Amino acid sequence: MPHLIQVNYPSHFPDAMQLNALQFEKEAKIAMAIKLFELKKLSSGMAATLAGMDRVNFLLILHQYNVSMIDLDEDELLNDFKNA
Repeated sequence: MPHLIQVNYPSHFPDAMQLNALQFEKEAKIAMAIKLFELKKLSSGMAATLAGMDRVNFLLILHQYNVSMIDLDEDELLNDFKNA
């Protein structure tokens, strides 16, 4: 069974972003999913589900938020090459 998160926000927030309430809520949900992905708390598939979209489209919008699809440090990248 899905769970629900309720977020209260001032009525002027959507206007400040030049969005209507529905657009603002969608944007907030996507931003939360992207941030959790960026912090490596959720996989891309899990974050996409949270954002209400498929994984490919989720990955394709990451650049709009300055988030990389793949965020490996040098050691992780070298280890991946060794194991390839």
